[in-house]
Amino acid sequence: MTVAARPPRVLLLTSSPLDGADGSDVALARDVLGALPDFDFLWFSQWPAGRGRPPPSVGTAIPLWSGDGSPRAPVRLQAALAGAAAARRADLVHAFVTIGRTFPAFSWLRPLMLGARPVVHTLPGVMDARLLARTRPLGTTVALSESMARRLRAADFGDVRVIPPMVPLGSWPYLPRPGGLPMVLFAGHHDPQGGAVTAVQAAAEAVRSGARFRLVLAVRGRPGQNTGALAEELRELAGAGGLTDVEVRGYVDDMHALLASTHVLLFPPPVIGGTADIPLTVLQALATGRPAILSDLPQFADFGDAVLRAPAGDARRTGQQLAWLLEQPRVWDMLAERGRATVEESFGPERFAAQYGSLYRELLT
Repeated sequence: MTVAARPPRVLLLTSSPLDGADGSDVALARDVLGALPDFDFLWFSQWPAGRGRPPPSVGTAIPLWSGDGSPRAPVRLQAALAGAAAARRADLVHAFVTIGRTFPAFSWLRPLMLGARPVVHTLPGVMDARLLARTRPLGTTVALSESMARRLRAADFGDVRVIPPMVPLGSWPYLPRPGGLPMVLFAGHHDPQGGAVTAVQAAAEAVRSGARFRLVLAVRGRPGQNTGALAEELRELAGAGGLTDVEVRGYVDDMHALLASTHVLLFPPPVIGGTADIPLTVLQALATGRPAILSDLPQFADFGDAVLRAPAGDARRTGQQLAWLLEQPRVWDMLAERGRATVEESFGPERFAAQYGSLYRELLT
């Protein structure tokens, strides 16, 4: 049967199951799966079924054995082998893989693993910029921001496109400002420069400036990390900084409810490494109408005046901005409205679907 006689078949190549532990690569793949109904997708599922999110109801599942659905080394190996086999049945391969320690080797094996069919590589992020020099592009590379696209082109990645991530606006409605004692949220990973430490230090600076609020740190671990010890280190840092109302959480099952009770999202990483180039939590917060204070990193320039930005790693300046924002209800309202408008204009599902659909059709022609 020719490609024209049936929907084009696309393999979604991820490092973990789509119904397993959440992550930027999985979230992006699920968004593509839901946005393009005219394509027949192959995707990885968790076996046996775990406590992850419900599996997609469309496409064809390829089971991977996994106890918790997280991208541990055995699961990544299964994904590579299963992907190599499934690629033979696909007309196009769409990979969603961060460039990490093992990616350069995989990129050099690309012809053996994926054959001659076209490949789209949506790049959530780069763990270490030095890895780019040892990496070959898998095919057409999709960056999430213009900043990342410039870095990739400078590293001779060839055909690089920019398609920002999306927010399903109906699932993230604009909400009024909550009442009561303000809650400031940090959401990220237990990475050395993931921003949690800077967030605690900035919150302590804001408290010293007279601000009163509750700090919630929703900090996720990675395979191999001792999350209990890392969480305790954050509590000790908060106590030493004079913060008395602090909660350190792990993975959050209901981010909708958490953002509904949030006044300000604080995301001040010194660099963007292991997380997505444009973190989905930032987009979700802006869609919900929650002002954000971000590091002044190049990839956040696309948000313009819809957010506040402080010099990367500057906890003092970040804390001053937090204290000021909590005392300015009119500025809070203005940023809430700008954030929602920015997401609607640049990160909506219609634009996302149109750009990926156009790219798929171009490569399959």
